[in-house]
Amino acid sequence: MTDKSNTLLVTCALPYANGSIHLGHILEHIQADIFVRFQRMQGRRVYFVCADDQHGTPIMIKAQKLGRTPEDVIGEMENEHRRDFAGFEISYDHYYRTNSPENREISEKLYTILRDRGYIQVKKISQLFDPEKKMFLPDRFVKGTCPRCHAEDQYGDNCEVCGASYSPAELINPRSVISGAVPVMKESEHYFFDLPKFEGFLKEWINSGSLPKEMANKLQEWFDAGLQQWDISRDAPYFGFKIPGTEDKYFYVWLDAPVGYLASFKNFMASKGIDFEEFLQESSDSEMVHFIGKDILYFHSLFWPAMLHGSGCRVPNHLYVHGYVTVNGAKMSKSKGTFIKAATYLKHFDPECLRYYYASKMNGRIDDLDLNLPDFVARTNSDLVNKLVNLASRTAVFITKKFQGKLAASLDNPELLDSFVAAREEIAAGYNAREYSALIRKVMELADDANRYVDEKAPWVVAKDESRNDELQRICTTCLNLYRVLITYLSPVLPKLARDSAEFLKTDLSWDSLDTALLDKEIAPFKALFRRIDMKSVEAMIADSKQDLQDLNAAENKTAAKKGEAKKDGQSGKQSDGKSKGEDAAPGIITIDDFAKLDLRAAKVISCEEVPESDKLLKFQLDLGNGETRQVFSGIKSAYQDPAALAGRFVIMVYNLAPRKMRFGVSEGMILSAGPGKKDIFLLSADEGVKPGDRVS
Repeated sequence: MTDKSNTLLVTCALPYANGSIHLGHILEHIQADIFVRFQRMQGRRVYFVCADDQHGTPIMIKAQKLGRTPEDVIGEMENEHRRDFAGFEISYDHYYRTNSPENREISEKLYTILRDRGYIQVKKISQLFDPEKKMFLPDRFVKGTCPRCHAEDQYGDNCEVCGASYSPAELINPRSVISGAVPVMKESEHYFFDLPKFEGFLKEWINSGSLPKEMANKLQEWFDAGLQQWDISRDAPYFGFKIPGTEDKYFYVWLDAPVGYLASFKNFMASKGIDFEEFLQESSDSEMVHFIGKDILYFHSLFWPAMLHGSGCRVPNHLYVHGYVTVNGAKMSKSKGTFIKAATYLKHFDPECLRYYYASKMNGRIDDLDLNLPDFVARTNSDLVNKLVNLASRTAVFITKKFQGKLAASLDNPELLDSFVAAREEIAAGYNAREYSALIRKVMELADDANRYVDEKAPWVVAKDESRNDELQRICTTCLNLYRVLITYLSPVLPKLARDSAEFLKTDLSWDSLDTALLDKEIAPFKALFRRIDMKSVEAMIADSKQDLQDLNAAENKTAAKKGEAKKDGQSGKQSDGKSKGEDAAPGIITIDDFAKLDLRAAKVISCEEVPESDKLLKFQLDLGNGETRQVFSGIKSAYQDPAALAGRFVIMVYNLAPRKMRFGVSEGMILSAGPGKKDIFLLSADEGVKPGDRVS
């Protein structure tokens, strides 16, 4: 990492709004979050942003299958993604969406500049067309027999059996995945970005240090094969942004998806009153880095920097590329239950178990990472519980019981503490180079040294002799200082454990405070900071993961059946819920699994105001922690005559409720209240000490 700028923009690849976050996705966000947290500790001004990637044919088709609008589908998925990232302590400054006015504005601006500079070419191409759905078919929406090995049921771009690549037109017996119809060839006018014109610039940029050398060498193969013009358009019907000056052409999702980085940043900057345009200039001295998987390197290393450069904008300083996640040495499998959703993991384990395990195997290269589940259990218990947390628990009890929670005025072994502090440059270098596994090995070596010191000093033996109380206090004070250094080093990896430890030690865990020992100060009584895990929880997680697949299949079947029933009800004039008008539904009994679907959070009221056009509604702006805010409308106007007075108090909200588009704006959740109505409505709240975003459990 260079030191040329104190300002740094960090992004992760945008999760596609067509499905849930799984443990493969979460690797990248953990890797980036660790990097970001360390840079913040070093005093850098870091902006960490991301967004949901919400356009494209798959979103449109999914919405049609569900009988819903694309906006409804992507809104629900965005909320789920936000929830999962927050659950894993991913500290985004801002999480946004590509289906936004900022993204449309920037995409159109870049395109217009590229067009006016002669970098957009228009030509006719022939594509497969679904005669029933009246739409052109993307490669992945055509299946047939492989023209090379004759394997059946293969996609239109490559064969998963023999690995051959081909065009959809080469498939034998092709069919539309959407309708099952036999596609026909049809001509259409498309818009192409003239990538070959940027070959010289791209070669220079790729070899400037923006990519690891091994990746730069890999990209040379693409130059050797010859760069091709890139089709940036799609025909209607399509869910996305219309290309300026056209009637039925839309930007291909891969054009506006990376623009989503800038759109999210612009939306955030506007809320802070910061100049976005200055950041976008070629002369900007700020840094921009992207964390991505190796599967999307082509788009980020060729199309994206060429688009930016061609339109006169700054380009990324670095691409940090990682490999895939395997589970127990094999590709994730839904049938085996190893295709594990982030939400499913969080039902069974502390997020920091996975944060630590991934970090312990991460490096700055593009190696694949294996989540070996027995090793995951063993390493969590060995490193986090036995080596790290037990170091504090074994000694803090004596400080509390014998010395009223007060540390000694001096250390038993200051030289040992000095050796721990001296390791910080090596640890810092590991974070900067994203060599997390190496720095964690170093921290665990220090933890071993600390535990050997405890074993040698045996404070439990010293405690039996009252005449050695001063010595006991110094030994325990030394141990807790060693623990403080270790947890400071690991705080970017284990932010929650670091927060709990700082509260227990009543101190700051900043990098700059490492030089000053904790002496002659009071600490809080020790509470369990981390718990052991076992394989039974792993087995339960895998069982739930298999159930997720069954539930998904059942939901899809139910949706299909429901659409059929709704059609019948519409024809017969019956009410779809089967009840007569005015009939009250009896309160139904639910299971714990039903209740678990609700994600309830504590939220701090930033502001509250009346909605003038409504007799019932108040508009809340809520703080949910980690920079996330939500707008929620609540029908409690009759009970709160001075809504501005609600600012600063905490409320309880349904966090994972799908957004609802209202005449006055979008409501992004529900605030809980109780009472018979009118003036007797009372907001539910929480005791003092709760923080924005805390889960209700």
